[in-house]
Amino acid sequence: MKITCNKTSLMNGINIVSKAVSTKSTMTNLQCILIEASLSDIRLIANDIEIGIETIIEGTILEAGKVAIDAKFFSDIVRRLPDSDITIETNANNQAILHCERNETNIAGTSGDDFNYLPEIEKEKHITISQLALKDVIQKTIFSISDQENTKIMTGELFEIKGDELRVISLDGQRISIRKVKLSESYEPMKVIVPGKTLNEMTKILNGGADDKINIYFTNKHILFEFDNTKVVSRLLEGEFYKIDQIITKDYETKFKINKKEFASSIDRASLFIKESEKKPIILNIQNSSMYMKIDSTIGSMNEELEIKKEGNDIRIGFNPKFLMEALRAIDDDEVDIYMVNPKYPCFIRDEEESYIYMILPVSTVA
Repeated sequence: MKITCNKTSLMNGINIVSKAVSTKSTMTNLQCILIEASLSDIRLIANDIEIGIETIIEGTILEAGKVAIDAKFFSDIVRRLPDSDITIETNANNQAILHCERNETNIAGTSGDDFNYLPEIEKEKHITISQLALKDVIQKTIFSISDQENTKIMTGELFEIKGDELRVISLDGQRISIRKVKLSESYEPMKVIVPGKTLNEMTKILNGGADDKINIYFTNKHILFEFDNTKVVSRLLEGEFYKIDQIITKDYETKFKINKKEFASSIDRASLFIKESEKKPIILNIQNSSMYMKIDSTIGSMNEELEIKKEGNDIRIGFNPKFLMEALRAIDDDEVDIYMVNPKYPCFIRDEEESYIYMILPVSTVA
């Protein structure tokens, strides 16, 4: 194999596929990037079995072939080379020889004959969505997935397609995040659970705007994201997702509207008084047209009054400030509507169209 490509193009490709390089496995192939040059294109591939990524980079193919190289070492070397064209060629011992200006670097590699290529995915069931919309909906829900492996289903997000709507749901046992996205056309109903790891990596790779499309293909066991010159294949999580619609309610005893920025700023100030070991809640005391926020800890205390527009009963309720803050950060509206039933029942933050719903369980407000 012998190819020449610009450092920027090569580095971009390495950064993309490195998201699928295993950092835990002792299997050599899972720690490698495969460089494969055919008669038509140069492909970089990485696959840790759970997620696989393949991308095409620009360059000149002088001789077809392939080689598998340790991903981290390859990335570190290329990053430190001059900003110029890089020629990569292999010899009979499967060494990759890099030439860049006056630098020559030899890297030990393998033939790549037993490399784990991406599985072939049937392209029957699919949706098309803008890259910007997909990245946005993931970022505004991913924070409420669980990191506990014993609740495997909660470590992923439900992608549910109904007609021209995609609904994405995550939960961790203490809160639920729901986002709806309108699609440009209608599709047959589908439900899959996508691993949170895959979605986190997708947000790092997606750089397109509202007009840049991504095709998402579904099978019983895999999901394929195909966009630009890149393919991302991931295994799906098996099992049935929680019946969220049985939990979400429109009933409420208290509803109030509040300026989102002011609310978030107040929570941010209150959070300074909370040690991680204490896990103190912030107390919200809703009375008439005001909400009184209070925090007490070993560091000190804070009381603050915020103006609200209230309907229904007064209520005193406590929350984990982190959960409130993450939900507010995910909302673009200037004002938010918050619905409550009683101090032991979840609160709901949602808009009138229910394009977003954030449910948060309260915590004890023992004085």
